Amino acid sequence: MGRKRAAEDGIVGTYEISTGTAVISEDRFRPGSYLLEVNGVPSSHIVPDAPRELEFEYMRWIAAAIEEFALGRRITHLGGAGCSLARYFADVWPDSRNTVVELDAKLGELVREKFDIPRAPLVKIRAGEARAVTEGFLPGSRDVIIRDVFAGSTTPRPFTTVEFFQAAKSALDSTGLYVANCGDHADMAVAKAEIAGMREVWEHVAAIADPAMLKGRRYGNIILLGSSRPLPSDAAEVPTLTKKLLGGAVPAQYKGPAWMRKHATAARHDAITQ
Repeated sequence: MGRKRAAEDGIVGTYEISTGTAVISEDRFRPGSYLLEVNGVPSSHIVPDAPRELEFEYMRWIAAAIEEFALGRRITHLGGAGCSLARYFADVWPDSRNTVVELDAKLGELVREKFDIPRAPLVKIRAGEARAVTEGFLPGSRDVIIRDVFAGSTTPRPFTTVEFFQAAKSALDSTGLYVANCGDHADMAVAKAEIAGMREVWEHVAAIADPAMLKGRRYGNIILLGSSRPLPSDAAEVPTLTKKLLGGAVPAQYKGPAWMRKHATAARHDAITQ
């Protein structure tokens, strides 16, 4: 699809949403695909006819981890934007039930209108504040919770505290998996605090990131995993996952409990006492 065709299809444009402005533009490097920016921040990459194509590396890492560790198909996505991961799992697992929690109601409507988002119950888009929605989930009603919530380039503090992790754990089945996309600077201060908080709530924790991020050399994404079910101690125990992580344009590594323990600092709490 060329640039002219995309414009004629009524997809490309600038749109008013509840929290500001969304811009959909065609990806000039991948005809037929689109970039979604929310209030000036790149948020999603969508290939309408190919839901299994995930352009953002961190999303590929999340997908690989869930395919490796998830035992159930009830997946909750905190932070929706273009619903890329929800579309992915709806296609990979037709029996999955994806609930997308998106703060911006108009953004959810826009994405549903412009792209081929499967209808409920395969993909349900729920407008709401993700922390409050998480606290209202019935105990044990989710198999996977993905936290991909951002305000600009950072995750709001209420989604990084022990109390939030406790709410997420309560909503998960006893074998459930919590997955967080943590965007952080080279010092990994936020990630280290989240690791500490997660270790207080989940017995088993792990991480996925590229070597430069893991060594504290740059800003980037680190994927944090938590579960009441045992997770592998190192990459050697998960050869299939390791192969997937190494196969992308940005190779990543799986790090187990020992790495997490070494990098934990002080956990954050809702009541700021430190």
